[in-house]
Amino acid sequence: MPSMRQSYTVTVPEEPPAAAFPFLKQEMRRKGSMSGSVLVSTFVGLLINQAKNSKSAQGLVGLKNLGNTCFMNSILQCLSNTHSLRDYCLHNSHRRDLNNNSRTNTALMEEFAKLMQTMWTSSSSEAVSPSEFKTQIQRYAPRFVGYNQQDAQEFLRFLLDGLHNEVNRVTVRPRGTVEDFDHLPDEEKGKKMWSKYLEREDSKIVDLFVGQLKSSLTCSHCGFCSTVFDPFWDLSLPIAKKGYGEVSLMDCMRLFTKEDVLDGDEKPTCYRCKARRRCTKKFTIQKFPKILVLHLKRFSEARRTSKLSTFVNFPMKDLDLREFASENSINAVYNLYAVSNHSGTTMGGHYTAYCRNPNSGEWYTFNDSRVTPMSSSQVRSSDAYVLFYELASSSRM
Repeated sequence: MPSMRQSYTVTVPEEPPAAAFPFLKQEMRRKGSMSGSVLVSTFVGLLINQAKNSKSAQGLVGLKNLGNTCFMNSILQCLSNTHSLRDYCLHNSHRRDLNNNSRTNTALMEEFAKLMQTMWTSSSSEAVSPSEFKTQIQRYAPRFVGYNQQDAQEFLRFLLDGLHNEVNRVTVRPRGTVEDFDHLPDEEKGKKMWSKYLEREDSKIVDLFVGQLKSSLTCSHCGFCSTVFDPFWDLSLPIAKKGYGEVSLMDCMRLFTKEDVLDGDEKPTCYRCKARRRCTKKFTIQKFPKILVLHLKRFSEARRTSKLSTFVNFPMKDLDLREFASENSINAVYNLYAVSNHSGTTMGGHYTAYCRNPNSGEWYTFNDSRVTPMSSSQVRSSDAYVLFYELASSSRM
């Protein structure tokens, strides 16, 4: 007899209230009808509650492999289990952001939202084909044309960037003005740099995924410290090397933020000495995002031929990153909800996803069209490649 894990299929309630969705869209078309949006949220509430109460949670739909597209399927499942992003699509909130600006390119966000809606309102356990979505991501990023295996983290970056561009609340970007914030205290400088960023890039995607990194450069000669603040969409962590097999995620974070000496050819020009000096550089996190994406650098950057299969031990709950914060009083505790895994070698690898269903809190394995329940104790493995964490204050643990 086959094992429980292989033979398990997901069944979802026969008739979710989703049948009422077409009628809702008409309701919403009546401009200014308050009842439309109230109705929508009521029905979506019903939908989500029904999924919560039913033994078989929704969102457990596999994605067909369209020829080496496991990298794409793995990331789509991680995003489907990002509850704020899922709700943004289920409530059709993205429509408001698309319509507020008369931009021509909206197809990627539309197809993404449509796919999310299908995955969360489908009453059958049949796998869904993401082919319309694939067509749009290929238009946006031609590197994904064809059937070659791609890198899941690169795909995530391109996808979030594409979605952000289509729902960016900024329709006319201000002219780039050079402002001097160097005289300000760091905290204020960081805030100014952040609002300057939002003047150009401001979307639901930024609300969720973007944080701010502070890099401090200290001159070894005169001690002058200059700071630069940059937005980040994810952090690519080097894998710490230890004598024995296992390292912790904190080891990788410490390696990422540790002080580096810039000397020789790398010497920067000191603002005060007005000359190239030996400096030390250090990263801290100025602003923590609601969703923190951590990418473990398993592949060598030069040629993607070698892969590190080091086991990185990462916490499922209460990942406390306060020691990496620029300011002290920051909330920086995270809970894990999804992992994109890469198994095998660079030549013949395969991607899967482990995700915690936001409604039931249970973990599932998403392997293209197969969805199987799993124990949370199986989530940590040496295949973990991209980790999705949610800020504890905004999480539904």
